[in-house]
Amino acid sequence: MTVAASLVVGLSGSTTKAHTSAGISNADDRSAFLARRRLVDVIIIGGNTARREPYATTPVALVVLSRSPENPVATNPLAHIWNCSPAQAIERARIEFGPKILIEAGVGLLNELLAQKLVDELYVTQTQARDGDNALDWMSMLAQFQVVEKSAVGETNFFHAHN
Repeated sequence: MTVAASLVVGLSGSTTKAHTSAGISNADDRSAFLARRRLVDVIIIGGNTARREPYATTPVALVVLSRSPENPVATNPLAHIWNCSPAQAIERARIEFGPKILIEAGVGLLNELLAQKLVDELYVTQTQARDGDNALDWMSMLAQFQVVEKSAVGETNFFHAHN
């Protein structure tokens, strides 16, 4: 069983620019992000992430946690809309899709999962992006894990935290 979460941040800790992570991400981050997706059984996101990010296609099942009956990713044949808690979603996803779960959620959902100790691995990419929005203290997220490994490609830093 593995629940991994993925997050990209800019220099100031911003997680979005113009309401999307695309303004923070870069080619190196995108490459690592797409490679990580191919290794999991299911991706879990929140409703806001589904409405703001491009999830029309995914390589594996996509679970959108939302209280709204509206499907923000209706064109994705692998999408499922679940109205349940994040903890319930992880358990259900494990049963329905398999043990390798990737969380690509926003800060609120990610903080909730970290507080409940439901994330086994955290991947954070720090790019050189400036002037973004929704800044957070991502270093405190990494500090919740026993091991933090750092690597770099050019000016992009990659952190892998786990216990």
